[in-house]
Amino acid sequence: MTDKKTEPGRWRIDFWNRRRQPEPAEHDWNLDVKRILFVTDAWEPQVNGVVQTLKSLFAALSAIDIEVAHLTPAGHRTLPLPSYPDIRLALTTRGQIARRMEEVRPDHVHIVTEGPLGIHARRVCLSRGLPFTTSYHTRFPEYLRARVPVPEAWSYRWLRAFHNSGSGTMVATPSLREELAAHGFDKLMLWGRGVDTETFHPQLRADLGHQRPVFLYVGRVAVEKNLPAFLDLDLPGTRIVVGDGPDLALLKGRYPHVVFAGTRRGEELARYFASADVFVFPSRTDTFGLVLLEALASGTPVAAYPVTGPADIFADGRGGALSADLRTAALKALEIPREEARAKALEYGWDACARAFMENVQQAQHDFAARQAA
Repeated sequence: MTDKKTEPGRWRIDFWNRRRQPEPAEHDWNLDVKRILFVTDAWEPQVNGVVQTLKSLFAALSAIDIEVAHLTPAGHRTLPLPSYPDIRLALTTRGQIARRMEEVRPDHVHIVTEGPLGIHARRVCLSRGLPFTTSYHTRFPEYLRARVPVPEAWSYRWLRAFHNSGSGTMVATPSLREELAAHGFDKLMLWGRGVDTETFHPQLRADLGHQRPVFLYVGRVAVEKNLPAFLDLDLPGTRIVVGDGPDLALLKGRYPHVVFAGTRRGEELARYFASADVFVFPSRTDTFGLVLLEALASGTPVAAYPVTGPADIFADGRGGALSADLRTAALKALEIPREEARAKALEYGWDACARAFMENVQQAQHDFAARQAA
């Protein structure tokens, strides 16, 4: 029998057969990971950055011969999330999730969200001694606190326990990593984002039929997005909001001079991005903001607060204007060359994003095996 203290990089573990076997190539842990199961409570028909990130990542992973399986609310009975009827929560059991995982027999499990599916999948992994990673996409403590009087410290305590039990938590930016570390999260791994620079392209720029300059927002219409900070601004031209959400009717009534264009997809959405003069991002609580990259890819400069996400993307001062005064940022962004915005977007490719994801998985597998061998 092999010595338990053998160098961890020289062994891989078949977690489903519960046995060890020699690794085909020393330290090439990512060569063993050929099938990844993604567990996510966020999936179509939802329209948000998490779903778009997953769809793009899956395509990029498939291009490098990684088999992707996903466990989503599809196929389960669901209930609407309170205050978000378009977000459906799966009604399932740990046994059902365990059977699905056994059917897939993944080499690695990545838990995307902290909803019912993610909670059950985590419990299965922990009970069977399976390595898994997570990712931190949403500031639930801040979002929950905006709706009900629940102290953020309580939510962070639960989230810390959820994520720290895995072999690594992937975060989009250095500033988010620092914030979560300050809350006691450990094993934090950087995993950036990409953008489809073919779908979102300056050549789609057109006349939307509104007075210029056009200041655009795209995203969920909800309290955590801080939309009044944009809609209350004294700006020339036209303000346009693309998206849907629980606050849509309220804001339509409060801001009759704002154009609310509803949900747009595909080329129609890309045309809005390209046809705006400035993309305004009023959120202070997003963990990244994929729409920032989509605006840049379309050649549209960005105006935002100097917070996590924008502060990371625009750290070099190119492509966007940041200010604690959002109006100042919006007017300054009008002066940014559109070519500069497009050039910034070209730095973010999904192929690099997929490679970074696999490097994190490789490290998590290695670290888990090291702990098993200790």
